[in-house]
Amino acid sequence: MKDYLKSLFRYIFIGGIAFIIDYSLLYILTEKLKFYYIFSSFISFVAGLIVNYILSIKFVFEKRKIKNKKLEFIYFSLIGIGGILINQFLMWFFTEKIGFFYMYSKLLSVAMVFLWNFSIRKYFLF
Repeated sequence: MKDYLKSLFRYIFIGGIAFIIDYSLLYILTEKLKFYYIFSSFISFVAGLIVNYILSIKFVFEKRKIKNKKLEFIYFSLIGIGGILINQFLMWFFTEKIGFFYMYSKLLSVAMVFLWNFSIRKYFLF
C-alpha cells in the first residue's frame, strides 16, 4: 500500500505538469490559433500524454512489468487512446450538451481521465 500511495502522489505531480501543458496548449490552439476546441483538445491531450509517459517512466513507476520499452510505449499509448476517447466525449458532452465553457469542460474531463489512466496503467504496466 505504501508503494501504491508513493506512486499515486508522484503520478499526481507528474500529471499536474502534463495537465499544465495540455490545458495551456488547448487554450493557445483554440483562442489564439482559432482551432475548433475538439481538435485543439485532441492535440493538447497527445502532447500531455507524451510528457506524462516520459516523466512517468523516469520518476513514478519504478517497477515495470514489460521490459521491452517499445512494447511498453505501445501499451501506454493504447491506454492513452482510451483516455483520449473519454476526454473527447466528455469535452463534447459538457460543452455541447451541458453548455459549459470548453475550458471548464476540460477540467472535468481531466479529473475523470486521470483516474482511468492511473488505474489502468498501474494494473497492466507498472
